[in-house]
Amino acid sequence: MADSDDDLDLAALDDEVLVEQMHDDLYDGLSDDIVEAVNILLGRGWTPYDVLTKALVEGMRIVGIDFRDGVLFVPEVLLAANAMKAGMEILRPLLAETGAPPMGKMVIGTVKGDIHDIGKNLVTMMMEGAGFDIVDIGVNVAVEDYLAALEEHNPDILGMSALLTTTMAYMQVVIETLKERGIRNDYIVLVGGAPLNEDFAQSIGADAYCRDASVAVEIAQELMAGRQGSMAAQSTDG
Repeated sequence: MADSDDDLDLAALDDEVLVEQMHDDLYDGLSDDIVEAVNILLGRGWTPYDVLTKALVEGMRIVGIDFRDGVLFVPEVLLAANAMKAGMEILRPLLAETGAPPMGKMVIGTVKGDIHDIGKNLVTMMMEGAGFDIVDIGVNVAVEDYLAALEEHNPDILGMSALLTTTMAYMQVVIETLKERGIRNDYIVLVGGAPLNEDFAQSIGADAYCRDASVAVEIAQELMAGRQGSMAAQSTDG
């Protein structure tokens, strides 16, 4: 391997080696190299969807595993996510044109009384990195704001984050309100944050507890696959 990425001619690499190099470049947060490589693959006739899934999503999956295992830390993951974003800026309009299947849409926010956003931002970036369409409604989000966002954006998933033991109970307020409105089953509800655990998520009626950003992606993918499967079954029954 070259001593420096500056010496590396990405265009000279064959597809397989270039994709591996993209995984490395994502890991290192090298936005310019990711943009160059995305354009090279598109120029070679790759579909935008293949570039997304095989190069970018797979690269972020590796980042996610090392983040989960304590090899990478928040600043490094943010760099990787920014590199991913740079690649996505090229791909997003192309994906829309080609009608590539979106993974799903998620509305996410930190609950009322809580202004912590690093965990939420990581989940947002990792989910975008996995091909999800994300609507981030910020921090200190009241139940009315969650409801308004759900109505406006019609997502598949609602994500709620809390970092304080005093604010985590507010997640139940949101879920109970969804039940009262008769719309709880319209959404997959994912919750996360340092003080939470599986038992808490279950007790408030969430679909799953996400320990960290990489786990959030895995769970979202699994639940979306199950949801799409049941929807397909319903449409054939009908």
